[in-house]
Amino acid sequence: MSEKIAVADSVEQPDRELTKRRLVGRNYLQQNLPALSITGVLIILVIIFSTTTSTFLLPGNLMNILEQVTSTLVVGVAMTFVITTSGTDLSVGSTLALISALSAMTLQATGSVLLTVVAMLALGAVIGVVNGWFIAYQGMPSFIVTLGTLSVFQGIALMLTQGYSIPVSTNFSSFLMMGQGLIGGFPVPALIAIVVALLGWVLLTRTKYGQYVIGIGSNEEAVRRAGVNTRLIKLSVYVLVGIMAALAAMIVTARLGSGSANQGDGFELQVIAAVVLGGTDLFGGKGTMLGTVIGTLVIGVIGNGLILLHLSPFSVEIVQGALLVVAIFANHRVLSHFARTERK
Repeated sequence: MSEKIAVADSVEQPDRELTKRRLVGRNYLQQNLPALSITGVLIILVIIFSTTTSTFLLPGNLMNILEQVTSTLVVGVAMTFVITTSGTDLSVGSTLALISALSAMTLQATGSVLLTVVAMLALGAVIGVVNGWFIAYQGMPSFIVTLGTLSVFQGIALMLTQGYSIPVSTNFSSFLMMGQGLIGGFPVPALIAIVVALLGWVLLTRTKYGQYVIGIGSNEEAVRRAGVNTRLIKLSVYVLVGIMAALAAMIVTARLGSGSANQGDGFELQVIAAVVLGGTDLFGGKGTMLGTVIGTLVIGVIGNGLILLHLSPFSVEIVQGALLVVAIFANHRVLSHFARTERK
């Protein structure tokens, strides 16, 4: 009898192991399907543009793409946290414009790169506190709050600059290094973006803070009842995106050699599109930093490729908007499919 039981156990053991592997594979696919699918889109785009243009795969053009997407990726990392909490920040474009202009003006007024960098990062944090306080502590919708502050910050930037660009002197070489420098032949702004993305990945996936962010997007009340200060966590993600918008503003200002109130036009659309295209759920509860990186590259490749094909630059906005709608639709359908399958 004992021999029969032993034989039965030996037969069932491989079956249990196979079932376990299938469940692990299924969970991995469910969690990473959006990122995997957008990676496929990126590969297809690279093939299309490399075969239809003669300059797309040139090292200089690839470096140019990396430099162009740096600001989007830096803010996109922070926006991943915001959207994962089921919020949004529409003011990042006007924040970038305001701090871009102010950084150039502060450099002229003080002559200190260190003071300028610290002051601008602090200003970004203050802007995040303003947005986060209304959203987290006053219960106002993030869409309404950041739509209002978008207009306020854009107006302040235009008032300060009177619509003119503020040049950055070549004497501030250490500041210009942020946007124009090379280390080992690799662009400094791209290196900054890579470091920010790695830190964001660790923070989201390897810390309790990241678990709280995801939990707030999934079920905020449950996280609150577990003893977590959910309002403080929500405020902190807006502070984070404000700081990253300030960093991106200085990178853009350094790359262009001037600060302008018009540098953030449409920037918030690019950031949100990159994050959502990467698979972060627009309704909260699911964020992927790898997906944000891939989504940002897709946005950059589309913009660069269409320009190389000599198409109208306005077509880039059309394609980005269409991709955002399609991504949200596909994301919703994929999640609904898996939810129905699990119920069965």
